[in-house]
Amino acid sequence: MKIVVCIKQVPDTKGGVKFNPDGTLDRGAMLTIMNPDDKAGLEAALRLKEQYGAEVTVLTMGLPKADEVLREAMAMGADKGILVTDRVLGGADTWATSTTIAGAIRNLEYDLIITGRQAIDGDTAQVGPQISEHLNIPVISYAQDIKIDGDYVIVQRQYEDRYHDLKAKMPCLITALSELNEPRYMSPGGIFDAYDKEVTVWGRPDLKDVDDSDLGLKGSPTKIAKASDKVKKGAGEKVVPDTAEDAVAYIVGKMKEKHVI
Repeated sequence: MKIVVCIKQVPDTKGGVKFNPDGTLDRGAMLTIMNPDDKAGLEAALRLKEQYGAEVTVLTMGLPKADEVLREAMAMGADKGILVTDRVLGGADTWATSTTIAGAIRNLEYDLIITGRQAIDGDTAQVGPQISEHLNIPVISYAQDIKIDGDYVIVQRQYEDRYHDLKAKMPCLITALSELNEPRYMSPGGIFDAYDKEVTVWGRPDLKDVDDSDLGLKGSPTKIAKASDKVKKGAGEKVVPDTAEDAVAYIVGKMKEKHVI
């Protein structure tokens, strides 16, 4: 079985977010991590590899520094890493990103594609399902458990206060929740091995069946109207009631004032 895991290097929001003049993220100026949902998807692939036998290829689109997140994935146990990077791909929205990734995946053999539900820098949850549409394969989103049954994948899909059991014939795409599992740590030996491996680097010429008009900032129908840092909240009103009864009366009064009750 061949599994492709799409991962993304995202800004570590604890270190602050920086923007370019056009409103896009200045990714080169920020500390980065592997997107949490993607890491859960990678861990799921590695567990399937251990249970059923599989070759796991990780693929990312980004700046050359995204090589780091591929090395991390290989140190965790992935077999191969592919970096899709090219200046013409910069500034892509979800449509252009999914078009690019699908164009890269068309070069590969795969039974299963796993992506994270969404990335913490955009929170759209669109790229995974869009990739499946480009490749014309079924998609199961919000996976909280994954099993293999012959040529089929069986997935528990999270749904509000319950879950759905869904079955799809492979090839299939699954989007994973961060709650799917607890990702493993890199091992010291895995880190050394990861830096001995070669990461495959692809650019625009390596993408199959895509048009230039659908790539990068120019091929992105979604435009950013305004971007800003998170607005800091004020200290708020501080009250020190004399008794517990006074505290309750104050809170109830405020709730009535705001029409909560």
